[in-house]
Amino acid sequence: MRHDQDPDMNNAGVSRPFLKWAGNKYRLMHRILPLLPKGRRLIEPFAGSCALFLNTNYDLNVLNDTNADLINLYTTLQDEGDEFIAYIKSWFVARNNNEATYYRLRKTFNETDDPYLRVALFVYMNRHGYNGLCRYNSQGGFNVPFGRYVRPYFPQQEMQNFHRQVRQARFTNESFLAAMRKARRGDIVYCDPPYVPLSKTANFTAYSAGGFGEAEQLALAGQAEKLAARGVTVIISNHDTPFTQRVYRNAECTTFPVRRTISCNAHRRGHAAEVLALFT
Repeated sequence: MRHDQDPDMNNAGVSRPFLKWAGNKYRLMHRILPLLPKGRRLIEPFAGSCALFLNTNYDLNVLNDTNADLINLYTTLQDEGDEFIAYIKSWFVARNNNEATYYRLRKTFNETDDPYLRVALFVYMNRHGYNGLCRYNSQGGFNVPFGRYVRPYFPQQEMQNFHRQVRQARFTNESFLAAMRKARRGDIVYCDPPYVPLSKTANFTAYSAGGFGEAEQLALAGQAEKLAARGVTVIISNHDTPFTQRVYRNAECTTFPVRRTISCNAHRRGHAAEVLALFT
């Protein structure tokens, strides 16, 4: 079994999300925050782990994601606070950290009509499942395998911090375009979409199985240009590839290497080129 990661103490002063989330921007705050202008409202069409929101201080925040389980979790934590955190903690006991129990609880998650139980198990699986992945099959069933951690970390402090910060936030569960269309002059929109494939052998046909392919990438860039023309600042994170260089050609782009950590083989976790495209 592997050891779950405790909070990264090297990122001093940076608020850490309570969920493990593929591609979360916790370690890139020093890159993103300097690009954000002052403003009154932040809109995140791809909220994910809410890493950016947790490290900004806008008066108004609209946090959107197409994952209904994620948004239901956030709104429940927003409303319930410590009582809900204690309920989730009750699932983080030694007898629940084994393969048989994990798959039994995963089955419960996929079958239950109890929204309170479902969002609690969402956190349990986030910390007990493999690499904190969030993945569903074609029938909508959560299908991430058991993670085999010695002692999964329970993010109590991070959840309490999230609860304190989201009291005035608004959560939505709609498409990224619907969320972006809410933007008005002076707003800041930060987009962290599913990334374009890096490999030359990868293609958008396979990539779009999750619902975000070439057409969606083009629509995102097009909407960013429209909003910028109306006085909205838009920032998009993505891989730096010939495709993104072309579709972000009207933006001010900053590129840098980022270490990728999704691969199960540690020797294959190399660096990839990342881009931050600023549309103003």
